[in-house]
Order: sequence, then C-alpha cells, then structure tokens
Amino acid sequence: MVQHIQKAAVIGSGVMGSGIAAHLANVGIPSILLDVVPENAENRNVLSESAIQKLFKQKPAPLVSKQNAALITAGNLEDDLKQLAEADWIIEVVLENLDVKKTVFEAVDSYRKPGSIISSNTSGISVEAMKEGRSDDFKKHFLGTHFFNPPRYLKLLELIPTSHTLPEVVDYMKMFGEDVLGKGVVLAKDTPNFIANRIGTYGLLNTMHIMNEMKLSPGEVDSITGPLIGRPKSATFRTLDVVGLDTFIHVAKNVYDQVGGEEKAVFDVPDVLLQMRDNGWIGAKAGQGFFKKDGQTILELDPNSMDYIERKKMKADSIKVAKQQKGSAKWKTLAYANDEAGQFIWKILAPMLLYSAGLTGKIADNIVSIDRAMKWGFGWNEGPFEIWDHLGVREALQKMESEGRVIPGWVKDMPGHFYQDGHYYDPATKSYKPIDQQAKVIDLKQLKKEGKVIKQNSGANLIDIGDGVALLEFTSPNNAIGMDIIHMINDAVEEVEKKYKGLVIGNQGKNFCVGANLAMILMAAGDEDIWEIDMVVKGFQQAMMKIKYSTKPVVAAPFAMVLGGGTEVCLPAAHIQASMETYMGLVETGVGLIPGGGGNKELYIRHLEQMPTGVTVDLQAVANNVFETIAMAKVSTSALEARDNNYLYRADGISINSDHLLYDAKQTAICLYEKGYTAPIRKKVPVTGETGYAMLLLGAQSMHASGFISDHDLTIAKKLAWVIAGGNVPFGSEVDEQYLLDLEREAFLQLVTMPKTQQRMQHMLVKGKPLRN
Repeated sequence: MVQHIQKAAVIGSGVMGSGIAAHLANVGIPSILLDVVPENAENRNVLSESAIQKLFKQKPAPLVSKQNAALITAGNLEDDLKQLAEADWIIEVVLENLDVKKTVFEAVDSYRKPGSIISSNTSGISVEAMKEGRSDDFKKHFLGTHFFNPPRYLKLLELIPTSHTLPEVVDYMKMFGEDVLGKGVVLAKDTPNFIANRIGTYGLLNTMHIMNEMKLSPGEVDSITGPLIGRPKSATFRTLDVVGLDTFIHVAKNVYDQVGGEEKAVFDVPDVLLQMRDNGWIGAKAGQGFFKKDGQTILELDPNSMDYIERKKMKADSIKVAKQQKGSAKWKTLAYANDEAGQFIWKILAPMLLYSAGLTGKIADNIVSIDRAMKWGFGWNEGPFEIWDHLGVREALQKMESEGRVIPGWVKDMPGHFYQDGHYYDPATKSYKPIDQQAKVIDLKQLKKEGKVIKQNSGANLIDIGDGVALLEFTSPNNAIGMDIIHMINDAVEEVEKKYKGLVIGNQGKNFCVGANLAMILMAAGDEDIWEIDMVVKGFQQAMMKIKYSTKPVVAAPFAMVLGGGTEVCLPAAHIQASMETYMGLVETGVGLIPGGGGNKELYIRHLEQMPTGVTVDLQAVANNVFETIAMAKVSTSALEARDNNYLYRADGISINSDHLLYDAKQTAICLYEKGYTAPIRKKVPVTGETGYAMLLLGAQSMHASGFISDHDLTIAKKLAWVIAGGNVPFGSEVDEQYLLDLEREAFLQLVTMPKTQQRMQHMLVKGKPLRN
C-alpha cells in the first residue's frame, strides 16, 4: 500500500532542492530541508537556513506567498537523519555524482520508514544504478522524479521508474504530480537526460552548428527561434544564458559520454562554449554570456572575435509573411522558404524531427509523451510530431529524402499523420491509439469540433461543457473586452438562466483577459465620440450586474494575466476558481483611467464583506485600502496574493494544476446549483462621503508634494478618491450600487477626454508599458 504524502524531506539545499521544497510549501506540504554540515561551521544548519532565506529574494519568486516558508524546516545530514522516518516522500537533490547519491541513499535506507517513497531529481544519471545495494522495500518505492527549474513555474515532471519500482508507486506519483503538485507528468525511460533535455539539448547544439555553418549571429538566430516558431521569448541563446553555460555543458557531456556515432558528434560541445565557460561568461548569473547589457543597449557576442557587438536581427520575406499566419500555413512558409530564414529553419528543424522519431520507443513509450515533454519542459507551443504534421508528413519526407537524410522506417511506413481524430500513431503496433486524456482536463478545441457551441459572435463563444454547465469563452485578440464580448455576456447569462445549471467564464488562451479594447476606446476618444464610449462603459457595467445577480451561479476561472476589465469580469461572479498562477489587478491608472466596469465598487464591497460579523467596520480604513490598491495598480503575483488583496474571497478556490481549472470551475458551478443557489440580495453600500474624500485626497496631495506622483497622477487620484468615497454625501451614508456605477462612469469619461490620458493610452498600445507624464 502506498502511503499518502503528507510530509516530505528534501536532501540538498541548492537552487533546485530549495525550489522543490518551496513548491511543496506552495501546495501545503511541510518538508525538512537537509544539507551537509560545513567544516568548522558554528551553525550546523547554515546551508539549509541560508537557502530558505534566499527564497525571499529570488526572481521569479519560488514561493507563491512568503508565509509559506514557514512550512520548510532547516536541518542537516548529521543531526537530523532520524527525521527521515517522519517523511512520506524523501527526494534527493544533491550533486550529479553517482557515488555521492549512493552514499546518500545508504543513509536514507537506514532511517526511512517502510512504504515511504524515495526519489532522485537527477537530470540524467541512471536511476537504475542508484538503487544498487539497497533494501527490497527501498527498491520497490524508488524512482526518478525530474523537476524542471524553476519548479514553481515549469510544468514538466518526468517520472523514471526502475525495474523494481512498484506499478502502484508510479501510478500514485503520477496522480500526486498532477493533482497535488500541478504538474504535467510524463513517464520516461532510464536513458541519458531522459526526454526533454535529450531532445532540447540536441536541438540547441544543432542550432549552434547551423549558425556557424551559415555564418549567422546569436541575435539573428534568436530573432527567429522564439515566438515566431512557437518558442519562448528567450529563444535559443538567451535560453542558454538563463540556464547557465556551465549547467548546459554538464548536461550535454552527460549524453556525449553515453552515446556513439553521429549522435556523439552533435553532443560534442563547441569550443566557443568551453572558452566562454573558462572566461566566466556563463550567462545571466555572471552578467554576460551570449548577450551582455551595456546601459540600455543589449550587445551580442561575436563567436569569431569573442567581442561584444551591436545585436542583429534577421530580416527575410518569409518572416514578414509568417507573422500574419497560423498553424500549418505558418510552418510551411517558414520551413519551405528559399530565403535565408527558411533555409535556417529547415536546417534546425529537419534533424530535430528525425532525432525525435529515432528515439521514439527508446526514451518514451509514445510520441505523445515526447511532444508533451517538449511543451511542458521547454515551453514549446507544439511538440516535434505536431510540428511535423503541420509541415505535411509526406511533403517533409520528400524534402528529407532528397537531401539524403536517414529516415526511421516506421515513419516511412506510417499510413497518415502522426495524429488523427484524437488518436496518435504507435510504431510498436502499427496502429492508431486514443490519446490518453486526464478526466480533469476539458479540451475546448475538441468540444468545438464536436459541435458543442451554443452561440458565438466575433469575440466570444458560449459552449456546452456537459453536465448542465455552459462556458463563456473570450476569443477576441488578446481576449480584449469590446461590445461583442459584452453582448455575449448578456446572451450567456440569459441562456443559462433558462436552460443550464450554471455558467463558467474561462478560456484556454495565453491569458484570461488583459482588459478592455484600449485601441477602440482611444480611437473613439480621438474622434471625440464620447457618446460611443459612454454606451460601451454603460453596457459593460450592466453586463457585470447581470453576472452578479444571475439566478444561476456564475463561476469565473481566471489564470495568468487578469488585468483591468478581466478582473472586473471576475469580481461580481458568485465564485472565483483561480489558477495558482493568477496575476490579477485593476491597472487602469497606468493608462490614465480608473476602472469603469464596476471594479471600484466591487473591490470596495469585497473589503467590507471580509470584515468579521459583529465588528464595527472602519469605513475609512477600507476606503484607504481600496484606494491604494487601485491607485498603485497593484497586481497579485499569485492567486494567494490575490486573496490577500481581496480580489478573491477566502471561500474562492485555487487550482494548483492549470489544466484542471475549467474542470474545477465546472464542478463548483454544479455544487452551487445543487445546494439551491439563489441570486444575492441587493444591498445598499455604506461610504465615507465628503469626509472620506478629503482624507484620501490628503494622502494623494502629500505624495504629489513629495514628487512621488505627477500632476496627472494627482488628477487621476482625485477622480478615484471621489468614486470610492461615494461623492458628495455625509460620512456613513448608504448608497445603492447604481449610484456608485454612475459616479465611476462619469469619472471614467472625464479622464478619457484628457490629452495626457490619451498619451498614456497611446504609449501603452505602442510600447507595451506605462507612460509617466
């Protein structure tokens, strides 16, 4: 019987070990963090204690809330080994040295309790070799658990069982990884660097070889190997700088030492990398690598002269065309173009596709695992076999064969695409098998293919997600809120009230919603069409009130960036089910405005409702808090912080696994309905009025006098203070919600006509960052 993991022990307090302990704390699991005792150390826990302290300073932050650090206890490997008996999971994260790891496991085997799970976070050392000499119970409960750094943010968790690992241990750790740790779990075979690092390292080294062959620069390569081809902004060489050249060289050498033939030649680290390492130019942590910042200018390394020069970008017709395309059309434009960009993309792509195909069955059981590993571990939008399908399998094969490339026989024999109608091709059985989907994953693309769309317009879809629940999906560019989405919100609530148990507002885009359609507002403001802006703002406010007072439960499912209008959509919902990684805030002051869709009112009400029953509420303190949150455009760094900022109620839910978010939201909607949900009763809202406005204004004027805010910031602050205070009424007056909405809309319209606000809006649209004017 596998023991439920309630307490853990992490051995090794380096960046990775402390990061894993932090992520365990993020999901509520306490752990003891153990490391060696340095020679002559007065504080025997100095390494683990300093590692915990560093968690508060690291960026990106390993902890979703600083309070979670209390769940990590510092210890050492001499005095605290007996505490291993209390751990349900012991994870080793020490040096990548087999002898060191075996020594650690010998000690672990002496102190652990029977049935506890033991794992190694090795990035490439044989897991099978680590278990030699251990007890039978140890071997049955031992496996590799390879996290990717940083553990909080990177989704992939590779599980590597040994020949002795019990199947129920593997099944439990897969479930635990997905449901508790929030990971995308892939089963890997015990081969060098497992799945993602094997293919990713091959791809990076091959890219370097092609760059040298075509006499390109790191900047030119990065300009086309990032978002253009569905990869992170860090692309190729910026990724190497972030990872660290010392780490990368170690990972590459691990494969080099264990393979032969042409593969070995690819993993032979280029001399330029070794020279950079010897110079100490190992990347971001050293202040320079392939790129170096000189003031505000970013320079790139010239690998030939080893001097830093002005960064270059590649320009080609295929790049211009591809930027306007998606899916297969985009991939074919890039890979089959005859210009410099097309030739480069093909030369890095073809070997990677063939390499992945050649490793199928060796590093993983199927192509799905390989594709998922590359997406979850390296942040690719599509895995190798999904890309190959976009290129056209036969078309790509013909080009590869014409170039004399060696093609795995199973690919030649495959009758169609790698993926067809929810199935993947399995070379072992020469047949198509259904893709294994988690029960807690709702695939909106698949539901739309199945004809589950109830209603749709240019900006949104209403989809039947089963069990009597509908989902409102935003589909406009960047999910920006315009009249199309506002209309669909109204239609969705009306449809759900008639025919469904509840409504979920969510999507599976890059971000939940980054606010209103700023370009449309700016265009109307420039044309002095205030009537149109007034109509849009009034319509948005009314739609938010419709969400709030729906007779059926509305559950918002925010994730990633939830800004401005995106937050305003969530606040009036009956329940919010947020992803752990939710960055939520009312940020309108950054573009010279204040929230216009009811956000000021709803955040103020949420603060009031969080107050304990029977306690006299300090209205001024509430108003001050709300004013500061909105005026400073505070954005949460996690769902837990969103809860601290009162964007979420204590009763609102948090989903650790973002893939489970819509499922969790759906279950909440069903639960609310079955408990007899009724719309909230409309209540009047107590406000601070004139007295409160004066107090808020005093604080803003003090900041202005000290030079912390500009003249226009003060103008915005005055409008915001007026709205939050409730205008020209006595302190403690109770006003209705429509009165507050009217104040809010009036202030919004006054600000939007101001030239300095329009300058801020223009700057945000062009530069993507706020303007201080």
